[in-house]
Amino acid sequence: EKKTNFITGSGWDQNDWAIKEFPSRAKLDELFPDIPIVLTRIDSRLIHGQVVTKWVGQSGANRIIVVSDELVNDDFMKSIYLMAAPPSVKVDVFGTEEAGENWKKDEFGTGKVLLLFPSLAVLKQTMEHGLELKKLQVGGLGGGPKRKVVFQNITLDDSDVEVLKEVREKGIEVIFQTIPEDKPQKLEEILKKY
Repeated sequence: EKKTNFITGSGWDQNDWAIKEFPSRAKLDELFPDIPIVLTRIDSRLIHGQVVTKWVGQSGANRIIVVSDELVNDDFMKSIYLMAAPPSVKVDVFGTEEAGENWKKDEFGTGKVLLLFPSLAVLKQTMEHGLELKKLQVGGLGGGPKRKVVFQNITLDDSDVEVLKEVREKGIEVIFQTIPEDKPQKLEEILKKY
């Protein structure tokens, strides 16, 4: 099994702890100075208020990587997403192939990375190019034709469910969680609602 230098920073339920709060980035940096924290999240809105105000802080991220073949080729939309990020957070936008290659080369290099995908299909393509994960958070997939609400504002369709089953078969833990204060929902419970 490939060992990685990442701590996965998602899916915590602070209500299970004696001190009911998330660890701060400063505390995590103190305890793990050489280990980046990764949150891998599916969120069709990519960089937006919840990601910036909640998930960047909760995960201690100082770098956001957005993976989207569509966005990498749209300079106007890319500039909007770059402006939406806090000034202290570096943002990179990669296509699926480039993201897979960067992962294989050096696991995205330095920084505490919050990895964002607009859809499960894009995640699947990136994994086909070499990305490896241990944990995945599904946080926002909007509505549309033939989509069913499974948890808060998260909807799935048949192709999403197939990707989630493939991800599960690879041994990747999948949780559904829109904001840090929500109790993470396990994939098995979500699939019962589909």
